[in-house]
Amino acid sequence: MDGIPIRMFAILILLVIFPVAYPEDQEWIQIKQALVQFMNKLSPVNAAPMNGNWGWNMSSDPCGDKWEGVTCDGKNSVKKIVLETSNFAGILDANSLCTVKSVGVVSLKNNKITGQLTEDIGNCRDLTHLYISGNQFSGDLPASVSRLNNLKRVDISNNNFNGELPDFSKISGLIAFLAQNNQLDGKIPDFDFFNLKEFNVSNNNFSGPIPDVKGLFKNDSFFGNLQLCGKPLQNACPPAPQTSRMPKKSRKSWFEKLLLLSGYIILGLVVVCFFLYKFVSKKKIREDEERGRNKKMAANDAASTVPSTTISSSVKDGSGKNTAEYSVSSVENGMAPPLVVLTSPLLGGLSFEELLRAPAELLARGKNGSLYKIMLDGGVNLVVKRIRNCGISSQKFKTRMTQIDQVKCRNVLPTVAFYCSTQERLLFYEYQPNGNLFNLLHGSSNGQIFDWGSRLSVADIIAESLAFMHQELHEHGIAHGNLKSMNILFNMPMEPCISEYGIMEVENQDGSLLSPNNGIESPNTGHADSTFNADSTFKGDVYEFGVILLELLTGKLVQQNGLYLPGWVHSVVKEEWTVEVFDKALIQEGASEERMVSLLQVAFQCINSTPNDRPSMSRVSAMIKSIKEEEERSISSDP
Repeated sequence: MDGIPIRMFAILILLVIFPVAYPEDQEWIQIKQALVQFMNKLSPVNAAPMNGNWGWNMSSDPCGDKWEGVTCDGKNSVKKIVLETSNFAGILDANSLCTVKSVGVVSLKNNKITGQLTEDIGNCRDLTHLYISGNQFSGDLPASVSRLNNLKRVDISNNNFNGELPDFSKISGLIAFLAQNNQLDGKIPDFDFFNLKEFNVSNNNFSGPIPDVKGLFKNDSFFGNLQLCGKPLQNACPPAPQTSRMPKKSRKSWFEKLLLLSGYIILGLVVVCFFLYKFVSKKKIREDEERGRNKKMAANDAASTVPSTTISSSVKDGSGKNTAEYSVSSVENGMAPPLVVLTSPLLGGLSFEELLRAPAELLARGKNGSLYKIMLDGGVNLVVKRIRNCGISSQKFKTRMTQIDQVKCRNVLPTVAFYCSTQERLLFYEYQPNGNLFNLLHGSSNGQIFDWGSRLSVADIIAESLAFMHQELHEHGIAHGNLKSMNILFNMPMEPCISEYGIMEVENQDGSLLSPNNGIESPNTGHADSTFNADSTFKGDVYEFGVILLELLTGKLVQQNGLYLPGWVHSVVKEEWTVEVFDKALIQEGASEERMVSLLQVAFQCINSTPNDRPSMSRVSAMIKSIKEEEERSISSDP
């Protein structure tokens, strides 16, 4: 104390008693003003907080101080407003509420709030949970509610709402809608009932047929609506009214009707004959072209003594679309190598030559080969993967494909058949019309919403399927070898499927396989002397899966403008800007930052520069399932 000057000590005392006040951010001041106005409109005069003080005023901070019912996620980010059973008797000021763009949960259950829910509620774009049951709201539910694409749960039950419901079918992620005990009328909109876990519109004034609820909800979700009909209620809907008969004076005679019918028949025959003529002409032209090609190929084969397999494709479509026709010529011991058909019934006894003559469309061409879509008679579509120099002998390739086919996994696309010659391989798969993960993340999504829950589900399914394949094929040392977002396809129910499993030989998982081919330093630099073994084969798959996780989290390409995604993510996180790596669409959606960071940590373990330090796919799958279960608990437990 003796060493401190008295003047300095006095200054320190003043700073403790009267701390320096720094100016607040202008946007944060506006948010505070909006929250205070929102509280004032609720009329808290007669309401009684548990601690005797609401704390909502301009002289305090919603997140730094204790504002009753307010929950924040970090500094200056209000996430929840929960003011239940508090005797509020005012109105809900949606304009002030939605000034707080970050709010995700609003719960005002069991109060005495009156008035209407205004169109301004549509500005709360991050709103996921809206609970206003047990109040005295009236009027129509605003159409702007249908624009809240992030809504998960809505509870407007036990109010005086009337009028028709907005179109909730636009909200694909809705899992709960409760509107019982109101005065709503009109028809029930066609909700996405497959996705709903809770649904109740009982005791209203709805009328007309009940939409198809897929057998998921019983009559207690609909009773008390006297003019509703159809399943699951007992009263069936009346038959549609028949059109009134025409007066007798306007009826045509029997002879006139016969003449009219004859005219239609003759016209129909003319049209059918025209199309038959066109079809036969086109088929004859195609057969003539095929005979000419076969003669030319026979001459080429006769002039050559080198074993070869030739696949030709020609662009024929005048509109510019890529189409291809195949022909095959093989002179291996005087006979063509057979097509090996596996357990799929899709081919239906077709021969190899018939398959290769089917019209085809070029889908993609890469360094290891090409990808075609072929159209068979009967509406069956297949994909042909043509591979050159895959690094595996013919006999080993046949054994390998047979071993893979013996392992059945729901989310691993099976090979329908394969053809194996000295120079190349052909693999046939069932065509998947919904595209791949690469296009969904980086290209055309065809209007599909790829939210956080969907991405987490894709990661979970792929990890579980890959872990299963590793376990079943461990003794054979067969890993995927070329796992990437383009090889994750989506089937008809939009479930992810791993394609092209094990078709490429993996010679060195500790070296070039994991390195981008653009001169960027390999993530395994300094481990070139590692001994290659079966376990390292599977560790390469783990690395590639980690890169897919980074694509899901960031929405960025693996390689773009000279940047390699794992390196870029590491550099951003190293600068302590972790949130900056996440896809902006996920941030705007309000996805849990905590669980995104958890999945990012799993990805970092997968792309560890030392293969032996990477976890097994079984361990990765378990970690992702834990994150997904936590996400599901959070959704179901949020008020």
